[in-house]
Amino acid sequence: MPNQWTNQEIAALFFRIADILDIQGEIVFKVVAYRRAADAIEHLGRDVRDIWQGDPKNLRAIPGIGKEISEKIDEIIRTGELEYYKKISKGVPPGIFDLLQVPDVGPKTVARLWQELKITDVAKLEKAARAGKLRGLKGFGAKSEEKILAGIEQHRRKKSSTRVLLGVAYPFAHSIIAALRAACGDAIQDIAPAGSLRRMKPTIGDLDILVASDAPEKIIDAFVSLPIAREINAKGSTKASIIADNGMQVDLRVLEAKHWGAALQYFTGSKEHNVALRQIALAQGLSLSEWGFKRVKDEKEIFAPTEAEVYEKLGLQWIPPELREASGELRLAQEKRLPRLIELADLKGDLQWHSNWSDGSFSIEQMAEAARARGLHYLAVTDHSQGLGIARGLTPERLKEQWKEIDALNKKWNDFVVLKSIEMEIRADGSLDFPDELLAQFDMVLVSTHSALKQSREKITARVIKAMQNPYVDIYAHPTGRLLGTREESALDLEEVFRVAKETGTFVEIDGAPERLDLDDVRVRRAREVGAQIVIDSDAHSPDGFDGLFYGVAMARRGGLEARDVMNTLEWKELKLKLKRHKRKVK
Repeated sequence: MPNQWTNQEIAALFFRIADILDIQGEIVFKVVAYRRAADAIEHLGRDVRDIWQGDPKNLRAIPGIGKEISEKIDEIIRTGELEYYKKISKGVPPGIFDLLQVPDVGPKTVARLWQELKITDVAKLEKAARAGKLRGLKGFGAKSEEKILAGIEQHRRKKSSTRVLLGVAYPFAHSIIAALRAACGDAIQDIAPAGSLRRMKPTIGDLDILVASDAPEKIIDAFVSLPIAREINAKGSTKASIIADNGMQVDLRVLEAKHWGAALQYFTGSKEHNVALRQIALAQGLSLSEWGFKRVKDEKEIFAPTEAEVYEKLGLQWIPPELREASGELRLAQEKRLPRLIELADLKGDLQWHSNWSDGSFSIEQMAEAARARGLHYLAVTDHSQGLGIARGLTPERLKEQWKEIDALNKKWNDFVVLKSIEMEIRADGSLDFPDELLAQFDMVLVSTHSALKQSREKITARVIKAMQNPYVDIYAHPTGRLLGTREESALDLEEVFRVAKETGTFVEIDGAPERLDLDDVRVRRAREVGAQIVIDSDAHSPDGFDGLFYGVAMARRGGLEARDVMNTLEWKELKLKLKRHKRKVK
């Protein structure tokens, strides 16, 4: 029986192996090989076992996986262990890996700290730095100790901080930017968030904000004086850090405009993307840092005032921040084949939201007017069906009453359509709340799971597939059922779901509600590869909830989708022709 290691667990093991080899001074190519393999598996988008199928040779189809590493994956899947890892990790103190998380402490430094001073964890490092013992190492001095102590404090704060939903962090960061612009005016030449927020990851740790200015003192003073600053962690001439009143740590850096492009690229990340970018630079005789380029042969500085200039200097297309996860984007940029990513304005309609007929807070008319104001052309009303009693799910009788209201509204507008739809609960056995005779009367039907999410992989997959095979089921919503930070995703076999979605013509959804963001970027990419058709919905329960479309588009962009990959970029008359219920009628 194959071992049930997940992709993430295998990737984490290979990242750990790379760290050990790096600390042990192994040749860089071997270290890079394990990191590349780890990254490939982490972003695979399908279960590695589905590719493996009992033969390690099959794994070589994965970019970055060669013969040696494919055999190691085979061993992990078959036995649940890896002898090579046991061998190289023998005698390596566990705390060593925590040292690598301290800013400015790299593998070579860790090796020296361990070998020369017997420092094997962060606590020992802090004690040695405070006692002035690091100065005994060649190249270390008082300033080095201060820098390490500051890094330890930063590491400690990050470990203790909780991650925040993108839908909370994004507007908060932009409110800070707006406040700084108001306070500093023309002193700010440019300002932007960086880090994981700019890459639009589903959850965010600390906030990083960069400012280009010739008046750093003014910017720093304004920043630490913001009303949201509950505590000042640090205040320097060009950098400051605060704890905001919502508990988030916000770090600010001010730099000269000539460094802006390189700094924005560097602090946006990801780390893996930046490492690969620096390797490309070195191959061209250049070193790249947050300050710009230097020619290796004579150390001549080459500034990059814009991000586009950073990538252009290296012969690359400018890469949208959402793609910078070292998942193949650099190769595409070298070949000038990056996708033209979907934008919010491309969406013509929203196919999942809720009114006060079920668990929403506003009337259908109020929600429709809000959607019209945002430039949408149609909405599909998807209040819950009776199987979800906690959400005041609709009975057939109440549904008929709702349809009368929808008919009246559609007579009111000639530039907007309200579609008759529903979010149908898939019961534990795969059956649906309403018979086919009623489902056939909807404009479209969306199905989802809210209960029995802890069913086995086989049961929940069979349950969902049974529903998707219904000729009147058009969309499968928030597929994994996850709630970020509060509920893990189900054991659903998404590879099989995507295959059946393509086979049956059922759309799969990216639910943009900030607490869901389901599908994520890795699964989005895989769904497109398999050929499943995708829609982006807000799952709004109030007019403000339509912001979910923005966050859903962010997940689509992270997954590399173009407008043509998303079905609700079509007008309703065009989309209607794509529904399997329409194709069934035509036949």
